Amino acid sequence: MRIHRLEIEAFGPFAEPQHVDFDHLSAQGLFLLNGATGAGKTSILDAICYALYGSVPGARQEGKRLRSDHAAPGVEPRVVCEFSARGRRFEVTRSPAWERPSKRGRNGSTTQQAKTLLREWVEGGWEEKSSRNDEVGAELSDVLGMDREQFTRVVMLPQGDFAAFLRSKANDRLELLQKLFGTQRFEAVERQIARQAVEAARVVEDNAAELRLLLGRAAAEREQLGLSLPNHESQGPELPTPGPAADPPLDPEAWLEQLESEMAAERDRRTEEAALADSRSLRLAGKLQEDQEKMQRHGRLAAAMQRRVLLELAAPEALENKEKLDGHRRAAVLAGQLDAVDKAAIKLDSAVARKDSVRRQLVSAGLDTARPLAALEAARTTLAVLEARLPDERRMEEVAARLTAQWREAERRTTAAEAAAATLRQLRLEESELSASIKALEPQVLRLPDLEREAAAAAALVEVVSRHTAISSELEIVTERHAAARSESQDLRQAWLDLRETRLANAAGELAASLAEGKPCAVCGSTEHPRPAEAARSALSIAQEEEDVRLRFEASEQSLARIAEHMSSTAQLLAALAAQGGAANPDETAARAVAADGAAAEARAAAEALQNLRSRLDTQILRIKDVQEEHDTHVNAAAQASSSAALLQEQHHALETELSSLMQEFPSLGDRLEALSVERNILQDAVDAENEVHVAGLAQAEAAAALERALPETGFASVEDARRELMSPSDVVAIEKALSDFDAESARLDELFAGEDLVLAGKEVSIGELPPTAAELADAKADVARAAEAATALAVSAGLASKALEAIIRVRQDYGRIAQEGREPREHARILTSLAETLRGAGDNSYRMSLNSYVLAARLEQVAVAASERLVAMSDGRYTLQHTDAKAARGAKSGLGLEVVDEWTGQRRDTSTLSGGESFMASLSLALGLADVVQHEAGGVDIETLFVDEGFGSLDDQALEQVMDALEGLRDGGRVVGLVSHVAEMKQRISSQLQVVKGRNGSTVLIADAVPA
Repeated sequence: MRIHRLEIEAFGPFAEPQHVDFDHLSAQGLFLLNGATGAGKTSILDAICYALYGSVPGARQEGKRLRSDHAAPGVEPRVVCEFSARGRRFEVTRSPAWERPSKRGRNGSTTQQAKTLLREWVEGGWEEKSSRNDEVGAELSDVLGMDREQFTRVVMLPQGDFAAFLRSKANDRLELLQKLFGTQRFEAVERQIARQAVEAARVVEDNAAELRLLLGRAAAEREQLGLSLPNHESQGPELPTPGPAADPPLDPEAWLEQLESEMAAERDRRTEEAALADSRSLRLAGKLQEDQEKMQRHGRLAAAMQRRVLLELAAPEALENKEKLDGHRRAAVLAGQLDAVDKAAIKLDSAVARKDSVRRQLVSAGLDTARPLAALEAARTTLAVLEARLPDERRMEEVAARLTAQWREAERRTTAAEAAAATLRQLRLEESELSASIKALEPQVLRLPDLEREAAAAAALVEVVSRHTAISSELEIVTERHAAARSESQDLRQAWLDLRETRLANAAGELAASLAEGKPCAVCGSTEHPRPAEAARSALSIAQEEEDVRLRFEASEQSLARIAEHMSSTAQLLAALAAQGGAANPDETAARAVAADGAAAEARAAAEALQNLRSRLDTQILRIKDVQEEHDTHVNAAAQASSSAALLQEQHHALETELSSLMQEFPSLGDRLEALSVERNILQDAVDAENEVHVAGLAQAEAAAALERALPETGFASVEDARRELMSPSDVVAIEKALSDFDAESARLDELFAGEDLVLAGKEVSIGELPPTAAELADAKADVARAAEAATALAVSAGLASKALEAIIRVRQDYGRIAQEGREPREHARILTSLAETLRGAGDNSYRMSLNSYVLAARLEQVAVAASERLVAMSDGRYTLQHTDAKAARGAKSGLGLEVVDEWTGQRRDTSTLSGGESFMASLSLALGLADVVQHEAGGVDIETLFVDEGFGSLDDQALEQVMDALEGLRDGGRVVGLVSHVAEMKQRISSQLQVVKGRNGSTVLIADAVPA
């Protein structure tokens, strides 16, 4: 990578545009970058780094202020770097973020974001590649082959940092080397192996946990059965642990086998005990069952005998009930005839009473009581006629209702049409007024945009005039302060010069005071002193006073410079405001602004009013249309209603004439029809009542005759005898149920006494074999319960033992399988754990070097070899650098050590023993060697431009000569080396120089081909 051109503007200390032609500087291969302290030498390197990577090296990036404080307020900071790399030529332009003044001239500023532009020289012209920060950064990183950290360590060699690197500890060197060589992938390998080791250990731990769980289950089964093992095995065997651990002292599989044998013996013992207990329980249960059955038999015998006694006592009552039931059944044969006679008498009485009631109604209604049937026929005929004309009456009522509705509709529609016409006239009048108002406002609204622009411009001008007035006043004050400060500075300068003149004049007097007759003068050597000068004051007091005045003069100069800078920036701002019209009369400007704002406000109000009027006009037009349609609708509807009413009036008159003769004195046919219906119903009731009395008399006579005919066949002498034998249905049901219960109980007792149990019980009573007592039976039940409980407990115990044995067998099988599966993972975990420990510098790694440190140690060894080639030339063949991997003290990490070999004595010693000049040569050699190795590591990137920072002042003449020879040797491969130094010898030796000159208004650069001594 070779730099061709650099342009800087408003960046760092450089306010004005600066151009650096590195091709011209590099013509001799070696150039010097010099300048006063603080002039901006390092800023040249910062600009190159910022152009290539978008940031400056080290802690300066944290300041985040790259724009020059000397630059004019509106000047954009900018860095342009043209360079070649990998056979291609590029130009990159970057501008950092900065606060630019507001473009409208108002107070405040706007943040301008960072900008980037990358161009490539292609076929005789610049071709734009990208203007995005991320794309440009990716493109440059690929082309340069180095990141910012590598670039600042390799291309811009910071001597102070490498002196510290030379004397630093292994851990500090590790951090820098890792950044330069990018060995994070080896740390990733360490972490990956460590993760694999942890994962393998976790697998082994999971396997061991499963084995411990199985042994725990076996121990739990053993404890559940209450078995005891030998003392040394009471807690079970030791369980396997993950990793390379020794075998457990007891074999878990043998322990499981022994436990299985013991649990099998325990299961057999418990099974035999359970069988004996079950046999005894069955025997006692059988004896208890026999005693219970015997007690139940004798109980049933006693109950049956008691029931037989009760049955014999109920026999007379059953015989009496049977006789009553027989008499009722004979009388029940006549029940139908008796009931018919009674019902016929009741119906006849009811018919006679109804006939009397209806007759009274006929008399009350004024009807003919002698011939009700003839009056009924006449009423029916009249009703038929009236019912036939009822539809005509309903039609007449409907016509009357429709006629009233039509007259009302016509009246309503006429009133609505008149109201709509009045509303229409009012709306048309309002429409005309709105149209006239709109035409009056339209010309004023058309001027609104122009008036608003004039108001905005007037307001902006008022603000500019106000700022111009304030800045003008401030400039007057600053100008007065500048004049006063300049006068004071000139007075102090004159006082300083006067005191210096006094001191120089007084020096002659002091020399004259030391003259003696016959002794030579220290100035001219004469032994004669004709006119010795007289000393006015002591030299010490004059010198002190001169120094005080000089310091005051320099302080006044600095204050004058600050005031001048303030005055210049204020004058520039005032000129900018004047260019914007700020010098105008403030009162006139304010008046114009008020007038313009008022005119704009009136126009805005007119525009708003115009919009409202147009909206109202649109609404008014729509309303006129709706009201017109409404008016037309009402007029048409009123005409139709009047026509319909005339037709309905004719129909109603015709119907009324036809129906008036039928209504007689009644208001309507319905009323007359209702009155006739009442008379008809009364007459019909009278006819029906007479018929009902006749029919009831015939039915009563027929029922009495039928009863007299059936009475002799039932054996009763009279109707009253038959009625006495009859019983109510509930009494009959009760007697029948009592007889049925008596017969059923007799049959059940006969069946019970014929049963086998009662026969056996009777025999046992006859021979005196009685059942056990209740107390004896309770004792027997308790014995059976205890025996059953004991048998159940032993059966459960035997079942638990059997299940435990099955569980132990499964545990033993699972343990063998899982133990076999865990052998290979344990060996794998042991290997990975050992490897991970070694890679991170622990375990058997006696040098405590991690994989990353080991790789960096190899790189450091290459750097030491490359550095020694130059250090040998710089130290006149005395010193070389050598990498050492000697063990560090107190267990610290090793592998990144450096030592210097003194070829004159053959001794090796620590780099901290080198003198200042020797340390500079060693660190410079180390930096150049590191640059070579990093260049090779970065894929053969050609580094054709190098910058070496300050540090040459610590060398004597011979050492400086040797270092210069070594640096000049870098040009042999076509490299360009830029040296940053204040050493006068180097200014004399290097003719191609880039000088940085600082001033009060910023620094400037100057390329000089020859600088006088």
